[in-house]
Amino acid sequence: MEQSSFPARRVAVLGAGVMGAQIAAHLANCNVAVILFELPAREGDPNGNVTRAIDGLKKLEPSPLAVPGRAVCIRPANYEQHLALLADCDLVIEAIAERLDWKIDLYRKVAPHLNERTIFASNTSGLSIARLAEAVPEALRPRFCGVHFFNPPRYMHLVELIPAPVTDPAILDRLEGFLVTTLGKGVVRAKDTPNFIANRVGIFSMLAIIHHAERLGLPFDLVDALTGPAIGRPKSATFRTADVVGLDTFAHVINTMRDTLPDDPWHRHFVTPAWLAALIGKGALGQKTKCGIYRKAGKSGKEIQVLDLDRQDYRTSAGAADEAIAALLKIKDPAERFAALRASDHPQAQFLWAIFRDLFHYCATHLEAIADNARDLDLAVRWGFGWDVGPFELWQAAGWQQVAGWIAADIAAGATMASPPLPVWAIDPQRLGVHGPAGSYSPSAGGDIARSSLPVYRRQVYPPALIGETRTFGETVFEDEAVRLWHGGDGVAVLSFNTRMHVVSDGVLDGIVRAVAVAERDFRGLVIWQAEPPFSYGANLKPILPQIEAGNFDAVEAMVAKFQRATTCLKYALVPTVAAVQGMALGGGCEIIMHCARAVAALESYIGLVEVGVGLLPAGGGTKEYALRSAQAAAAGNGDHLAALKNPFQTIAMGTVARSAEHAREIGYLRTCDIVIMNPHELLHVARKTALAMHEAGYRPALPVPFPVAGRTGIATLQAMLTNMRAGGFISEHDCRVGSQVAKVLCGGEVDAGSLVDEAWIIELERAAFMELLRTPETQARIAHTLTTGKPLRN
Repeated sequence: MEQSSFPARRVAVLGAGVMGAQIAAHLANCNVAVILFELPAREGDPNGNVTRAIDGLKKLEPSPLAVPGRAVCIRPANYEQHLALLADCDLVIEAIAERLDWKIDLYRKVAPHLNERTIFASNTSGLSIARLAEAVPEALRPRFCGVHFFNPPRYMHLVELIPAPVTDPAILDRLEGFLVTTLGKGVVRAKDTPNFIANRVGIFSMLAIIHHAERLGLPFDLVDALTGPAIGRPKSATFRTADVVGLDTFAHVINTMRDTLPDDPWHRHFVTPAWLAALIGKGALGQKTKCGIYRKAGKSGKEIQVLDLDRQDYRTSAGAADEAIAALLKIKDPAERFAALRASDHPQAQFLWAIFRDLFHYCATHLEAIADNARDLDLAVRWGFGWDVGPFELWQAAGWQQVAGWIAADIAAGATMASPPLPVWAIDPQRLGVHGPAGSYSPSAGGDIARSSLPVYRRQVYPPALIGETRTFGETVFEDEAVRLWHGGDGVAVLSFNTRMHVVSDGVLDGIVRAVAVAERDFRGLVIWQAEPPFSYGANLKPILPQIEAGNFDAVEAMVAKFQRATTCLKYALVPTVAAVQGMALGGGCEIIMHCARAVAALESYIGLVEVGVGLLPAGGGTKEYALRSAQAAAAGNGDHLAALKNPFQTIAMGTVARSAEHAREIGYLRTCDIVIMNPHELLHVARKTALAMHEAGYRPALPVPFPVAGRTGIATLQAMLTNMRAGGFISEHDCRVGSQVAKVLCGGEVDAGSLVDEAWIIELERAAFMELLRTPETQARIAHTLTTGKPLRN
């Protein structure tokens, strides 16, 4: 057994509040048996507080549950009746409110019930782990630590792991392995300082944004327009993020910094703004109360309104960056972009330069105190706040010496939020950055520190790279503008797409067929994997529109036939083909997955056949695969073919996109034999091992055999459903026409019920139906509208 293994059979979560319930939900997502504790209810069922919290999970968006059914896997318990259950738990996570006295009281209550192997962890967002450790019995202290999940726990990659003074290092290693592989998290070891790493930096960044926005008179919605995707941060930007996190939680973290960091040079900025205190006082706490800095209003209830401080009321949110500033932010070279922002006298440019300058200044000043090295700080902020790049990465990309000089000049001019000089290491004239091939800089070590050597990280073939690091993806077999086939020396070929958003172009189809031929000749398996999500946004529609406009439908049909040949080639390859999936896999991307011998999908994979959105049906073999799988399901069940067709028909006709890989398995995009993993960075490792295991088992593709179809009877039944939906106004006439074509293909065409057909028959029907729809003005309008606006057209 490797040192880092931790076979946690059962985990308890103490506290069924927002975080505790969602941590429990994610444990259930990962097939970990979980018990959720809370105070007993004052009336009725003693577990009522927990059951209400579990019911509440089903209503949250985005959903904490991979599929709603996972809620039943969370066992409710209360502190009065069920503390004895803790004796069977390998890990206990405390996640109650951020009150030191409450936590200490709870520790004294539960500690006697823990066994001698239990790891006990606090999900505090910033309280002292050392202080908390003092409240547990001495024998338990080596097994006590901090384990800080970020909200929402299912989606945020970061978990900060914080040791107490006497925590056993082996315990931390074991727990890290569990967090990384079983729960799919990115773990950063943090020092026991207030708010740890991510919140310390991220909240300071938000405070700097608030400070400079007030100084320059910029409204909330404009600030969010400037501090979201335009600068490589999430759509929720700054103030929407505060609403999502909870304004009370945001204020609590600010207050923690104020109360515990009196000597911080930026301490005078650690204050809760008056407007924030006023919102909290009114109970407007953000998303959880449906009102905060933003709210939804209007007759439809969908109008986004934002707080206007001048009017002391809400108004329609309409903030947008000035066109000149938006142009500056599109400059690709970071050095040139920062130089332009700093030189501009536009208030929005001054704002952007100031928030970055003060962030860089803060991070450099505090790095040694809060993190082991620059890599841990950058990854913590990337994973905890969803930034594309960390502060030090961005500084390095913009030219370390140039930016350091600008910061120093602004410090000297009194323009910065605080006045400490940059540390000596940051202004070293030889320094070009903090990340490089040897590792990342550590002020305490006085040099670079390499990445962790724990066994769990051997599963991450290509860990997330920082700016300044290099990644080389194996040895190239062949490459063109569409695809690259390569290998890592293990006998498995890997095919990656070079197209934008990994769309399936004509060249990708050629690449798939060629890759299968090469893999059959020279390798033991073929994996389709992309270094970064998405897996694929599907077929490229752009080449189709000119052919339609020219009336060259034969050329389009040839493209569809080519797609069908490529997916058939994947399905019947003589070596195992494995789709390694994460992120969006839509349309043709989904069809590629459905035709591989196996799929290995990260939990956060959003798979769907969405062709109906442009007035078409899946014609790369996707409809055919559902017809085949429905027949197989009927044969394995009670033989009711129509019952087996109902869900596939609705899935295709509604263009359903799975909300997780587990949901994709429920609705049939993935099969029971496909594998769902939690950590996307382990995807290639598992996919390769899967291909090799299949090869070792003597893999051969299943021989194609005829299968029964529902025929005319099935078509009539499904079309009756469409007629009812049309009569009720739920779908348009063209939606009905598209759905009717889907029904014909799924049911095998105008044949008798129970007729045996083969895959080639369904593929012909699929292609014919696709072409018939393509000739309609409504479908052509949908395609043109989608290509022009990026949005679907309902006509």
